[in-house]
Amino acid sequence: MSEQKLGISIYPNHSIMEKDKEYIALASKYGFKRIFTCLLSLDGKKENILSNFKETISFAKEKGMEVIADISPRVFKELDISYSDLSFFNEIGASGIRLDMGFTGQEESVMTFNPYGLKIEVNMSNATKYIDNILTYQPNKSNLLGCHNFYPHRYSGLSYPFFIECSKKFKDMGIRTAAFVSSAHAEMGPWTIMEGLPTLEMHRNLPIEVQVKHLYAVELIDDIIIGNAYASEEELKQLSEINKNKLTFTVDLTETATELERKIVFEEPHFYRGDVSDYMIRSTQSRVKYKGQNFIPHHCRDMKKGDIVIENNLYGQYAGELQVVLKEMMNSGKTNVVGRIREEEIFLLDYLKPWSQFAFQPLE
Repeated sequence: MSEQKLGISIYPNHSIMEKDKEYIALASKYGFKRIFTCLLSLDGKKENILSNFKETISFAKEKGMEVIADISPRVFKELDISYSDLSFFNEIGASGIRLDMGFTGQEESVMTFNPYGLKIEVNMSNATKYIDNILTYQPNKSNLLGCHNFYPHRYSGLSYPFFIECSKKFKDMGIRTAAFVSSAHAEMGPWTIMEGLPTLEMHRNLPIEVQVKHLYAVELIDDIIIGNAYASEEELKQLSEINKNKLTFTVDLTETATELERKIVFEEPHFYRGDVSDYMIRSTQSRVKYKGQNFIPHHCRDMKKGDIVIENNLYGQYAGELQVVLKEMMNSGKTNVVGRIREEEIFLLDYLKPWSQFAFQPLE
């Protein structure tokens, strides 16, 4: 898979240019590469829109970011733009356009051959044959992208099975994909009503870093864009530090965990053994490395999904083995409960596969 990019959104018709520039500079500092912006709700003359957008987009490009503008057939009509002449979008410096509502398929194909190399991004959040139809007209696939919608109305976001169905379709066709996550600190979107701006409804109340970890774990989304503005610097930093290739769980260690147990949890490499159990994920290398070390029994309560445990001296040759609990288990006193995965992330355990590498980080 090509490099996954992080992105932000800006809404120039609701904001001040200097604020947008500050946000762009901050996101760029943390490695963000994409910007979503909106031409759906702009009113005014073509010349005014040109002047409003040009400076901001130019600044974004100086920071190494690509800008894709959301438009609809209505915008084409109002601005007197033909799908066969996309010079307007090239003039304002856009890297591409996102079609909020599509044409017939042939127009989209024609647009992918525009002389400016503009990307044509189509809506992924539908169960129609729309993308199949576009592909029958033999588009330039290198200029064709897919991007889900976002949903400001609570409970209106996509269901997870539908999201997977739509995303898989685009991914199987070799088209680059994108989806939106929602900042808990941002308050601006394209419309007045805004109760977060995620693609998936299940993400609406989750911390933003958990939303992003989930989308990486799904392995169907290339680019992840924060739908609302402005995300906090802390959120931008958190997203920039997520390991895209290794699922990393945030763990709250127990007060009784020893220094050696802390070292095993946070410093040793972990992988999911291939002989799968319903009850636990076993990471066995620590028991080999620390054979003969003293694992004194402590905190031997019964176990539930999300617990991090290390076998103690009473388990003989298993002493020092780390396990992640998947199902409730009785504790015979031979197992130390050393920590617990943050509640919001426990569902991510379902995305680990046998032989997957994984890691832990401390809850701050």
